[in-house]
Amino acid sequence: MSAWAVLREARAQAGLSQRALAARSGVAQSEIARIETGRQEPSFARLLQLVHGAGFDLKVELVPRDDHDAQLIRSVLSLRPEERLDSLEAQDEFFSEANELSRGSGR
Repeated sequence: MSAWAVLREARAQAGLSQRALAARSGVAQSEIARIETGRQEPSFARLLQLVHGAGFDLKVELVPRDDHDAQLIRSVLSLRPEERLDSLEAQDEFFSEANELSRGSGR
């Protein structure tokens, strides 16, 4: 999750405006706005200061990297455009049939 999303979520959950968070955290409202729009990348210490100002702690942990999505993207990009289209049409058909079957089993 990006810093701007963490900050925006913390502020929203706290029910604070940017101005109120600025007052509570000692950071200029304009800096908060730049961070939340992605125009400024805060240091970890600054992000922590803002999250604390919103009344939250920030938990950071190391987890094994999962590159499953990147692998899927690479495999799709390796296809010719026609193959991509065929794949999407097959997926659409599959999910349409699955949806119809699920509707029929509920009767």
